[in-house]
Amino acid sequence: MKVGIVLSTKEPEKAWNAFRFGVTALKANHGVTVFLINEGVEAEDTENEKYGVKEQITAFIQNKGKILACGTCLQSRHKEGSNVCPISTMKDLLNLVEDSDKILTVG
Repeated sequence: MKVGIVLSTKEPEKAWNAFRFGVTALKANHGVTVFLINEGVEAEDTENEKYGVKEQITAFIQNKGKILACGTCLQSRHKEGSNVCPISTMKDLLNLVEDSDKILTVG
């Protein structure tokens, strides 16, 4: 199954759970793509003692998960794309929705 996750928050517990779910789905042999939008593009910078967002993002990438990030949302925060948050567009989000069997929104 192809799973799309749309993450629109940098709130540590929510971002952590979104990526934990993504890792679980990848380990169950599903394809998973996360699209970061709104403040979700800041998730990779989230520091929290209780919820290891960065660790879950790393595990997600190591398990072959794909991450896309809204270019407009990055620009509005004076951020550039990175390996974790490559610049993407609304067309990429539309393609994700069209190609996924299931979409989970977190935010």
